[in-house]
Amino acid sequence: MNFRSLTRGDGVVIGAAVLLFIASFLDTFDGGGDEAPTAWDNGNLLMSMYLLGIIGAALIAVGRAMGPQGKVLGLDLGTVGIGLTFASAWSALGAIFDTGQSYDKFIELLNSRFGGGGSGSSDTPDAGTGLILGLIAALILVAAAVATNIVPALKAPLAGAGGPKPPQPYGGQPQGGYGYPGAQGAPQPGQQYGGQPAAPAQPYGGQPQGGGQTPPPAQAQQAGAPAGDFSPFWFAVPVPRPLYAEDGSPTPIAELAPGTWYLAVEQRGQSLVAQTQDGRRGVLQDTTGIQRG
Repeated sequence: MNFRSLTRGDGVVIGAAVLLFIASFLDTFDGGGDEAPTAWDNGNLLMSMYLLGIIGAALIAVGRAMGPQGKVLGLDLGTVGIGLTFASAWSALGAIFDTGQSYDKFIELLNSRFGGGGSGSSDTPDAGTGLILGLIAALILVAAAVATNIVPALKAPLAGAGGPKPPQPYGGQPQGGYGYPGAQGAPQPGQQYGGQPAAPAQPYGGQPQGGGQTPPPAQAQQAGAPAGDFSPFWFAVPVPRPLYAEDGSPTPIAELAPGTWYLAVEQRGQSLVAQTQDGRRGVLQDTTGIQRG
């Protein structure tokens, strides 16, 4: 489970779930003073609105952290979580429009039959802080859960501000070994191997900076090294990317997460054959914007 793969949208989902949890302890009805009930005094309201949204948010976060393996009974945890957030928001709308939870009609019927004040003595109470804040949190929760998969800004990694931290090198080498990003004797980002200064490292497949012009494709192909001279290098992805099997099957075998270095062992056209930290190999088809070590 890799929580580094959580996105900004997941952060909004988690924040909305915390707000929903706080709202469950606030007054359900307005004007009740210290005697006003909370959601914890109404099991139906608590389960259908508050806890349902919190459980949905937890499934979304856990499903994101587990990647393609995040399934139960063949169902994706993130998809199930989004469905629960929809149910929570729908219950919150119903609670706002029917703050008495239909109990006011029941109380009015009892009063009319047993002389407790007659018809019309029971008024529907106004929504309290707990219901209003709960509705706002539920709507934010479902909006963030859906928008995370649509809005590019919410797809960015949640903890990506500090840049990826290199893992321990493969094969048990101590830090400073050959080929490890940041190692002594290995090429640093922005520096060519052998200590010669160079321009800052560019994203894989990006255009070089500076005043020089980009050579035509034919010249670039002649000037570049042949495919047989490919050297393994470390790289990190800007957003979660699926890793597919080398046999070409459409089902991902793993998900590359931001904040982790991976080893590119082979290049196939525009794709890279990458190796994960647990030794699995697969094809990274989308190499746009990757950061080389």
